Amino acid sequence: MKQGAGNAGIKAKAAQAVQWALPYWTRGEAGRETPPDLFRVLYFGWIGAFVLKVLGASWDVSWHFKWLRDDLAPPHLLNSAGTAIVVALVIVHSYTGYGVDRIAQRLIQWGTGMFLIAVPIDLINHRVNGVDITSWSPSHMLLYIGTAFMIAGVIRGWYLYAPEGRRRSIVLGALFVFFLENTLFPSEHQEYGVLELASWDRGQPYAEPSLIQFAANQMKRPVDRGMVEQFSLPVPSWVYPMWFGIAAVLVLVLARALVGRRWTATAVAGVYVGYRAVIWPLLVAADFPPSAVPFFLLAAAVCVDVAFMIRIPAARAALGAVLVTGGVYGGLALQDRLLEAPPFLVASAPVTAVVLGAAWYGMEWYRRRHSGRPETAASVPVSAPVTP
Repeated sequence: MKQGAGNAGIKAKAAQAVQWALPYWTRGEAGRETPPDLFRVLYFGWIGAFVLKVLGASWDVSWHFKWLRDDLAPPHLLNSAGTAIVVALVIVHSYTGYGVDRIAQRLIQWGTGMFLIAVPIDLINHRVNGVDITSWSPSHMLLYIGTAFMIAGVIRGWYLYAPEGRRRSIVLGALFVFFLENTLFPSEHQEYGVLELASWDRGQPYAEPSLIQFAANQMKRPVDRGMVEQFSLPVPSWVYPMWFGIAAVLVLVLARALVGRRWTATAVAGVYVGYRAVIWPLLVAADFPPSAVPFFLLAAAVCVDVAFMIRIPAARAALGAVLVTGGVYGGLALQDRLLEAPPFLVASAPVTAVVLGAAWYGMEWYRRRHSGRPETAASVPVSAPVTP
């Protein structure tokens, strides 16, 4: 009886949901006025999809440092559930035009399309080449880039149309956490790899013998420390600090600029690092390999927020780049001494500072040329989107 009553309740709620949604299922152009309740459903749907994708991605890296690849591995299924929600949301935005302007609509369409195209390419790549020795492979990069476009479109839609208030800032910050996670996902290879190599040196490798032997056969090398090092840390040591010092920092700079609240960058980085710190013991408890959590990112994020106290844009970019670079490399050195950190080339610091300063200044210049949201969100009509 209880099961029958439960099924009836589920069916009734599903019928109510369909009854609520059907009136909105009408063809429309991007930028049409969106009812508040529908807007909330759409964007909290995006958050749910991104949560599933992040959880699946976190498990996926650890999984592949332990087992041979499996297309139907649980992390892939979890990620696929998030992708299914994404596809449904893209269809709704594309057909109805609700919740997005033309640019946001195109970003999520292109991003989702790129991601879906990358999936079979990646499967073919694995069929032909076996295990990818690095997360930085071309097929993987297509997945990251597609996801980046997708999240950028969602950020733009929320930024343009969400009403002013605390919720707007919190959700915008959460979306930047997802963007930061996607940006830093490939660098997790080094964070898992450094501990994988250490486990080999202890005589207790995290990777199963079948995975190590498969990788050795693929590299046409005997199973020895040199082979395990090539499997664990195949990327040059300058990549890791420069990727954090440029790509991750630019995400934090943009988050601070668009959210517009003090310590936004620190909050975004803190949530990301906190998530990594929480997922780490959970994976270990499930007998999966651990990773070196990038605690040093917090130092870089604080430096970003401090730099925003400088009011002159050019000076903010120049001094901020120097300050942040010191935070990244100094934080890495401290973490390497106290805990564990992937190999990093200190000599790359000047290049990181110069490239970051130029890119940061470019963002400042673009913001001055295309000032975002000159009016409050409540006063901007949904049917007449502005350009951030």
